[in-house]
Amino acid sequence: MSSQAAQPLDIAPVMHRRSSASDEVMVLSDVYQEQCNIAVWQRSLSPSIESAVDLLLKEKPQFRTSMTLSPENAFEPIHESFGSAPALAPLSEDIAQLVDMFCCLFDLGRAGLRITALTSAMCPKFHVDKVPCRLVTTYRGVATQWLPHSRVDRTKLGHGSQGKSDEESGLISSLSDIQQLTSGDVALLKGERWQGNEGGGLVHRSPPVPSHQERLLLTLDFG
Repeated sequence: MSSQAAQPLDIAPVMHRRSSASDEVMVLSDVYQEQCNIAVWQRSLSPSIESAVDLLLKEKPQFRTSMTLSPENAFEPIHESFGSAPALAPLSEDIAQLVDMFCCLFDLGRAGLRITALTSAMCPKFHVDKVPCRLVTTYRGVATQWLPHSRVDRTKLGHGSQGKSDEESGLISSLSDIQQLTSGDVALLKGERWQGNEGGGLVHRSPPVPSHQERLLLTLDFG
């Protein structure tokens, strides 16, 4: 009986994705590079911003707000939501500058802003965002965790985890693969709806928040 050699499977090529990080703000433009799915501006917060964060969390420990802003009028609505205290102005100014940068980088007229004080993880399981790109920065507390594209079994995302934790589902092979931003870092996370990035959106999650600690998270989305 004759035999026939097995035919190779028609497997799509592996899609490579990488990170880009620098203490120079211009690194954020690297998100436009096809292979980059996270760009991180590594920065330290000024003492005046940290003092403003202290005051905000002391006066409004459960603070949260969301709004749509244009870069031209961002400061006032943000500052008013905080309570308009002069000592909070450095934080309001910093956020307004991030709104301006985000809109300029992506040629947007408006951006969707969300600021939330947290005592627990908001999105505790690794996932991808169904957005073109999202800016995240943590002003206080533990910051966002993410996974290199080559170290993820994406079939275990969402329902593929079968209800198991990220550590048990097979999504990751080693805890050492988990990367983490630092408080103050500004990161652009490329999502699934960025043109040509389907299947390449950054896999990330909110970190566990240690007991008796606070987290202040800011996100910006396309308006």
